[in-house]
Amino acid sequence: MAEKLEVKELDQVVVRFSGDSGDGMQLAGNIFSTVSATVGNGISTFPDYPADIRAPQGSLTGVSGFQVHIGAGKVYTPGDKCDVLVAMNAAALKTQYKFAKPQATIIIDTDSFGQKDLEKAQFKTEDYLGEMGIDSDRVVACPITQMVKDCLADSGMDNKAMLKCRNMFALGLVCWLFNRDLELVNNFLREKFAKKPAIAESNIKVVQAGYDYGHNVHASVPATYRIESKDKVKGRYMDITGNKATAYGLIAAAEKAGLRLFLGSYPITPATDILHELSKHKSCGVITVQCEDEISGCASSVGAAFAGALAATSTSGPGICLKSEAINLAVIDELPLVIIDVQRGGPSTGLPTKSEQTDLLQSLYGRNGESPMPVIAATSPTDCFDAAYAASKIALEHLTPVILLTDAFIANGSAAWKLPTMDELPAIAPHYATPEMKGNYTPYFRDEESKVRYWAVPGQEGYTHILGGLEKDGKTGAISTDPDNHDMMCRLRAEKVAKIPVPDLEVEGDEDADLLIVGFGSTYGHLYSAMDELRKQGNKVALAQFKYINPLPKNTAEVLKKYKKVVVAEQNLGQLATWLRANVDGFAPYQYNEVKGQPFVTSSLIGSFEEILNN
Repeated sequence: MAEKLEVKELDQVVVRFSGDSGDGMQLAGNIFSTVSATVGNGISTFPDYPADIRAPQGSLTGVSGFQVHIGAGKVYTPGDKCDVLVAMNAAALKTQYKFAKPQATIIIDTDSFGQKDLEKAQFKTEDYLGEMGIDSDRVVACPITQMVKDCLADSGMDNKAMLKCRNMFALGLVCWLFNRDLELVNNFLREKFAKKPAIAESNIKVVQAGYDYGHNVHASVPATYRIESKDKVKGRYMDITGNKATAYGLIAAAEKAGLRLFLGSYPITPATDILHELSKHKSCGVITVQCEDEISGCASSVGAAFAGALAATSTSGPGICLKSEAINLAVIDELPLVIIDVQRGGPSTGLPTKSEQTDLLQSLYGRNGESPMPVIAATSPTDCFDAAYAASKIALEHLTPVILLTDAFIANGSAAWKLPTMDELPAIAPHYATPEMKGNYTPYFRDEESKVRYWAVPGQEGYTHILGGLEKDGKTGAISTDPDNHDMMCRLRAEKVAKIPVPDLEVEGDEDADLLIVGFGSTYGHLYSAMDELRKQGNKVALAQFKYINPLPKNTAEVLKKYKKVVVAEQNLGQLATWLRANVDGFAPYQYNEVKGQPFVTSSLIGSFEEILNN
């Protein structure tokens, strides 16, 4: 019997799974993060996969990674670098070691470090550890491939099928290292492979083998670890991705408003999962249509909005370009439509599996004519639920299309989410035409204060009307080319959006800060972590993260002008800074800009902000 190792308690740890695109690293990381969320840990994940559909096996360009940061309390980022790196082949070690801390434990499958594997990974010698300057004492080197084959020798599976289980051996080893309950893993696998129970049981057997290997051999580590959850709040939790949270937010909003939800969409990375998820919920009255292109996806949603549904369409940056004409139809018709833009690296096809914040100005201005629209940016995977709900509420109550910005980082990343109850969610009251308007209704009759027109659903007797892409008379609804009427309608549409009430901009950190950090959307976790670390070092720093971008919060100018030094940090070349300068007189911030397709690195942010503080 193996000697029992010491169990050390940690506040947080970062684990990165990496291997070929077909090695199942996303699944292994997903299961480990789900198990961690289930026991109450805070988590933040970062799936990092290549754009190649299937790169050559063992190639440097085909490496897929999944990083998860687990904490005893709330976790804000996936972590800059990992404490444990799983490298299933030579190419994974070569490309992913840069994401490991100097003292990180590295788990490798020695069966995937043969001469041909090393050549594909462009190693010059067989001493791959020495070549990379890695201390062998930190490496857990085990013949994972052969052990999986031995474990499944009696299963009747062919060699190819057995190799697909290698990721489960690595998962079992990591679960042993962090004292995870395998029963939670087993339940996940049985649910995932419910229609293929033999596959589920084979994977469960391999997970156990990996766990037992660590337990019996101690796998060259000095101790195992435990991360105990702190500050638990009673409730039902799940590990949720941003795309799934977005889908749930739309469903909840439709339920709250008493409407059917319609999604017209066309598959595009990284937004497709929203379509996939919503298609599963016909029982909730959800209608999904996978259209032949982006244009028809948006146009079908405009039709659904006209017909009285909560309508949505999902895409990424290239799709927003294609949808712009149909979006403008919703603008001039003043119809409730939620447009979800899961931003990715551009321009053109760009970096389709990577993340950027480069669609902000396109969302604000990317249509012909005067066509103002509300723009909201979700700040985390779990906030995607709240942001989708808020976008739906604004669309229905103010009769306007709304753009919801997420991005590949938070859309594919996940976090532990406490499920809300419907009673906790704010009411949604669509701005319907009143009974008193029957018989004399016109489509652009507006509420005097909010300037929102009244919504009449087709089929209601006494509310016959026509909408369309041509400008209409503000009083009669008839087609009009009158110059004064067009000027008035443009101003009314702009005024309606400007009058939408949004929460004030919140400032976290020091009220008398020497530096205010400003960001928007998904960079919140990294910027908060940078602020927190700078404050621990004795600096006075604050953070203001924009979620509502158009209209801006009413206290925006007051907040931004309060601080002597302000830095706007964003994953583009200065789009938020441009928008803020256009809307706040005299605002001249410092800027921190990256367009790398990767999340911010907190340590780099800290270094840059320290320079500004000391300037």
